[in-house]
Amino acid sequence: QVFAVTTAQVLVVAGAGGGGSGNGAEGSGGGAGGYKYEAAFVLTVPGNVTVTVGSGGGQSSDGNDSIFSTITSTKGGGAGPRNLNGNNGGSGGGGGTGFGTGGTGTAGQGFAGGNGTGSNAGGGGGSGGEGGTASAGVGTSNSISGAAVTYAAGGTVGSGSPSAPTANSGNGGNGGVGSGSTGATGVVIVRYATADLSAYTVTGGTITTD
Repeated sequence: QVFAVTTAQVLVVAGAGGGGSGNGAEGSGGGAGGYKYEAAFVLTVPGNVTVTVGSGGGQSSDGNDSIFSTITSTKGGGAGPRNLNGNNGGSGGGGGTGFGTGGTGTAGQGFAGGNGTGSNAGGGGGSGGEGGTASAGVGTSNSISGAAVTYAAGGTVGSGSPSAPTANSGNGGNGGVGSGSTGATGVVIVRYATADLSAYTVTGGTITTD
């Protein structure tokens, strides 16, 4: 059997943590799913690669890991409810109003969530920066899909009803007074030169060509 070796761009973003309830106060933001990007990942074909796309966590709950071959991105940390700490994760969840501490991030994947204070909640950590008190950590722009998209941003703090984060972005769930939103599902994207795999049939997932 003849095996060929090629390289591909691979983006793996985990499912994000859910936003927190402020229980009558400002709600904290969930941590973004862990972010990993390989510009030249080695693939040996023919062969099979198992892919896992992590789902987002519910209110104050952690997301789930995303996996492509040997690449694992760590689940985002859930946000801390009022007076409680955010969870650790790919990026950490924000601490709840009333001096909750933000969760820590994972080196190379994301940053810590922000700390809560007596009147403000902490924002979720993002893949591009830490969350702060009342502010979310930024995500990372990547054009692997053919257009620039920001992935793995921290969830925002909220004083009303929270909106849901963009699907398949790994963005943290947003906080709210009464409830926090679910974190976004992660995503796995593999980009390769069609000519490199012209002798093989590639299956699985959504396949596009540009």
